[in-house]
Amino acid sequence: MTDFLLELRSEEIPARMQARARNDLARMFAEEMSKAGLETGAIDVHSTPRRLVLIARGLEGETAASREEVKGPKASAPAQALEGFLRKTGLKRHQLEERDGVLFAVIERPGRTAAQVIGEAIATIIANFPWPKSMRWGDGTLRWVRPLHGIVALLGEAIVPVDIDGISSGASTVGHRFHHPGAITIGGAGDYVEKLRACHVIVDQDERERMIRDGAEKAAADAGLTLIADEGLVVENAGLTEWPVPLLGRFDGDYLDVPREVIVLTMRTNQKYFACSDGDGALAPAFVCVANIDANDGGAAIIEGNRRVLAARLSDARFFWEQDLKVPLEEQANTLSGIVFHDKLGTVADKVERVAKLASWLCEEGIVPPPAHMSKEELAHAARTAAQLCKADLVTGLVGEFPELQGIIGGHLAHAQGHSQDISNAIRDHYKPVGQGDDVPTAPVTVAVSLADKLDTIASFFSIELYPTGSKDPFALRRAMLGVINQLIETGTRFDFIRFSDFAGLDTGASAWLFDFVDERLRSQQKQVGTRHDVFEAVFDNTPDADVVRLLARVTALQAFVETDEGRDLLAGYKRASNILKKEKWAGEERDSRVRGNDDYLPEEQALIASLDSAETKAAAAIEAEDFTGAMAALASLRKPIDSFFDKVTVNDPDAAKRERRLNLLLRFRDAVHRVADFSKIEG
Repeated sequence: MTDFLLELRSEEIPARMQARARNDLARMFAEEMSKAGLETGAIDVHSTPRRLVLIARGLEGETAASREEVKGPKASAPAQALEGFLRKTGLKRHQLEERDGVLFAVIERPGRTAAQVIGEAIATIIANFPWPKSMRWGDGTLRWVRPLHGIVALLGEAIVPVDIDGISSGASTVGHRFHHPGAITIGGAGDYVEKLRACHVIVDQDERERMIRDGAEKAAADAGLTLIADEGLVVENAGLTEWPVPLLGRFDGDYLDVPREVIVLTMRTNQKYFACSDGDGALAPAFVCVANIDANDGGAAIIEGNRRVLAARLSDARFFWEQDLKVPLEEQANTLSGIVFHDKLGTVADKVERVAKLASWLCEEGIVPPPAHMSKEELAHAARTAAQLCKADLVTGLVGEFPELQGIIGGHLAHAQGHSQDISNAIRDHYKPVGQGDDVPTAPVTVAVSLADKLDTIASFFSIELYPTGSKDPFALRRAMLGVINQLIETGTRFDFIRFSDFAGLDTGASAWLFDFVDERLRSQQKQVGTRHDVFEAVFDNTPDADVVRLLARVTALQAFVETDEGRDLLAGYKRASNILKKEKWAGEERDSRVRGNDDYLPEEQALIASLDSAETKAAAAIEAEDFTGAMAALASLRKPIDSFFDKVTVNDPDAAKRERRLNLLLRFRDAVHRVADFSKIEG
């Protein structure tokens, strides 16, 4: 068995494309080997800005010869059918075998060497590689992400012959563009990584990421600062460098009067720099850049060049900030009437007014309760004000430069222009939560505006019958509903979608869509957090509830219960009772099964009846108080009585009266359990 090395060297591969390219290269190579019947061991893939690398371990020396029989049409079949079969197999009529009136194609394939198979595979991979974007050059025959310059293809120490548009494979590559631009001869897969390392190229992207992460943290720590973690920036810089060298530089502290997020985003987006914080967690006037060279002066010239470029960027950002500060948010908001939200739903100003009304309603109805320092009326007024200003920053210069900062810039402007912290924070955070894992605001003013914004978007598009379908969701309504659900859960907000539908004026059809949409998104959200689907259905299908918080409290309590010994035993008893009732087709009205001094009641019947009397009362009271854990505890008290009942009592008694009484008792037991959840949905 032999190892194989493939290096495809080109001009710079965009960092954002490298991870997918590695996966595609490994997948396509494995597929080609599998199709050819060539066995291979582990496949490793690497990338740098200038090269895409694959190392396949333990390849067989050759493929085995094969013989394949393909059944064809009858010998008497029409000529058209025969011609089609011949085209498919690539044979002539006289090469077919006839057996019992049926034609067969016998295709024999000779064995091929690994080098032959790999050479064809490389050509196929290069010709069909799925780059998101690619270029043509030269005579336009070849497409690659950037012009391809070299191919190293070594099976063991032998070159695998490949010629792609005049580029012939070999054993020679180049090192670092500045440190070692000359040719390097590679002996094979075994020495490739270390030979490149000696020439200032770290082939493994994971190693480069570690160097950047650790080096940037050390550079910040040596200056008494803390690196602001940014894993996406680590990966991006690893895709931009072959010999990463993190360097710390500083910028003028006067720029710190610009909002922190603007400075961080300016450094990240435009320059690929890491930001740093001081001992108090405040943004420090420092940055860490990642050079692609081990400079003789320790990086001083590189740092200075980057400092000057950053200063120009920060100067632009400060200009936009100062200009935006001069215009009150109320004045900015007035211009929203000139921006169309949707041709059937009016302008952004129209949306803002709807959001303001809805935010006020959420507060006035007590759905979002006021904090200790506010009355209900004060909360409603603050929420309405924040809602009226929450989209005003869309027309600011800074958001024009950095669309990612919409809301955040508005919050900073509101605070700087004298609005309260509650209102400023609500403007800043009203888009949250954007997705699973995002921070969920809990401040009442923010909760009201955030919910109102998302709910209005959903209701507005539903009102004009623009529903998400299949994989299409152009207005991100699924994300909006998931945000609503996560916010309701995190804050414990008691929200009734039926009341909301009435307030929003949705017709019957749109309301039905809304309730189904809540159901779908809620199931998706619960799946993501690990809730058992059977437990969810046991609650949801048994007791549909427009209050998400109350519904999920039931689900949480039930899941905890059924995973205990008491829960599992009660489930077994429930299923046994249900099976008996189903077999006997016993679904009539429940009879009174209380003990009335009749001596023929067995002790186990009496014990089950007494337990049901107690459990039903306790469970009903617990459910009324929304103490669903208490309701489960009440059910748990039925475990031993039902087990004893099945051990000692014959349900299908020859005495018709006893049989009816005992079936009614099982019916009562089953219905008592159903008042909490439909245990028939629970697996196990």
